[in-house]
Amino acid sequence: MSKRVVVIGVAGVLVVALVVGLYLFQPWRLFTNRTADEALLLPATTAATTSTSAAVEATTTPPPAGPVALASGPFRSLSHTTTGTATLVELPDGKRAVQFESLDTSDGPDLHVYLSGQAAGSPEEAFGSGFTNLGELKANRGNQVYEVPAGVDLTAVRSVVIWCQRFSEGFGVAPLEQG
Repeated sequence: MSKRVVVIGVAGVLVVALVVGLYLFQPWRLFTNRTADEALLLPATTAATTSTSAAVEATTTPPPAGPVALASGPFRSLSHTTTGTATLVELPDGKRAVQFESLDTSDGPDLHVYLSGQAAGSPEEAFGSGFTNLGELKANRGNQVYEVPAGVDLTAVRSVVIWCQRFSEGFGVAPLEQG
């Protein structure tokens, strides 16, 4: 076998490895930002009202005319610096959603939004299982809203997590504990 064939073979393997590495790691995401500017359901400054007396009143009075904050909390950074506020919102028609206000985190490959049964203070690895996936993160900056599927037991939800599925790594977590 000639040296030329060996060099071409090695070059081919290196090119394939480079393409696979670029696909998996997407290093340009360290320098990119995507911004969302969706209309928020509520201003994040609305306090969550989930006391026992509020629950009793809710059964005897008609539902509120507008959205209600069930729980809200600031993001805590995990593997990447993450700031902003997450709020669990109930709409007048009974549907629920999570809104992010002023989110700011790193961009990354394969980022998803999870509802987790783990407390926001849990170690990062705890968020990689036992979650409800609300879909791909729309942008790493700005305001965004994610619908919560019908049938999700909100009494079991304690936090919302921005999670990189490709590398099993959390970017940030915010508490959503009610009452």
